[in-house]
Amino acid sequence: MRGFSPVFDVPVSRLATWSGRLSWFAIAVAILSIIIVRTGFLDMGPALATFGAALVFAGLAILLALASFVVIWRQGLSGLGRAIGGMILGTLLLAYPGYLGYRATKLPAINDITTDAANPPRFGVLARLRPRGTSEYPGARFAALQQKAYPDIEPLEYDAPPALAYKVALQIVTKRGWNIIDAQEPSRARPGDIEAVARTFIMGFRDDVVVRVSAVGTGSRIDVRSASRYGSHDFGANAKRVTALLSDVDEAMDDALNAPARPESKEPAEKPSRKRPPPKKNERPKAPASRQRPEG
Repeated sequence: MRGFSPVFDVPVSRLATWSGRLSWFAIAVAILSIIIVRTGFLDMGPALATFGAALVFAGLAILLALASFVVIWRQGLSGLGRAIGGMILGTLLLAYPGYLGYRATKLPAINDITTDAANPPRFGVLARLRPRGTSEYPGARFAALQQKAYPDIEPLEYDAPPALAYKVALQIVTKRGWNIIDAQEPSRARPGDIEAVARTFIMGFRDDVVVRVSAVGTGSRIDVRSASRYGSHDFGANAKRVTALLSDVDEAMDDALNAPARPESKEPAEKPSRKRPPPKKNERPKAPASRQRPEG
C-alpha cells in the first residue's frame, strides 16, 4: 500500500533509565535522612551516613546521564528526557552541599561563636544535652579565628537595668521559636541566663544558644554564645545566628528605651456596682414581708 511506512519502536537507553531511577532514589534517601535527624530516631552518625549515601546516588545519576547522552547520540536511542531529568534532580540534590563546600573554603573551621571569648557564657542545663567534651569553649585558637572572620560580633551594653535587658532578650528568643531549655532572671548575686536550642533550616541540626545578661555599673551587658553540637565546621551558621540575634535585641532595646512613659491615672478606680439579677420569666417579684401584729 502506498503511503504506508512501518513504525519501529526505538529502544530506550538503559543508562538514561537508570539515571532517572537513581536520581529519584537519591531524593527519597535524602528525605529519609532529614526525617531521621529532625525526629532523633537514630544517632547522628547513621543519619549523616544516610544523607551521604543520598549524595553518592545523586552523583551516580549525573554520571549515568552524561554517559547516556553519548550513547543516545551515537546509537540513536530514546530516553533523552529521562537522562535530562536524572541530571537535573541529581544536580539539585548536590547543589546545597556544594554551596556549603564552597563556604568551607572561605570560612574558618570553627563551630563555637561568642561575644566574650575571655569569659564566654557557660552552658548549664544544655551541657547535659551536648556530646561529652563539647560544652567548654575551645579557647584562644577559636577566638583568634573568630576575630579575623567575624570582627563585628561584640557584646551589647545599655544604660538600662539588667531586668529590662533580660526581658527584651527573652522576648526575642521566644519570638524566634527556639526551644527554651532554661531561663533565670538576673539578680544581685548572679547574671541572668537564657538557654535555648535552635535548629538549622534544612537538616534540622540542633545548635545550642546561651544569652547572658549581666550588670555593668548602673547599666547592663548582653553576651551571646552559639555552638554546634556536631561537626567541626558550622559553615558560618553560628555567626549568622548570633549577628541576627544581637541585631534584633538591639532594635528592641532601642524601642523599649525610647518608648514614651505612660501617664499614671490619679483618679481612683470606681467600684463595680452590684446589680440584682433580673426576675425569671413568669415569676413575680416578691413583695417585702409585712410585719403583722399578734392577735389578742
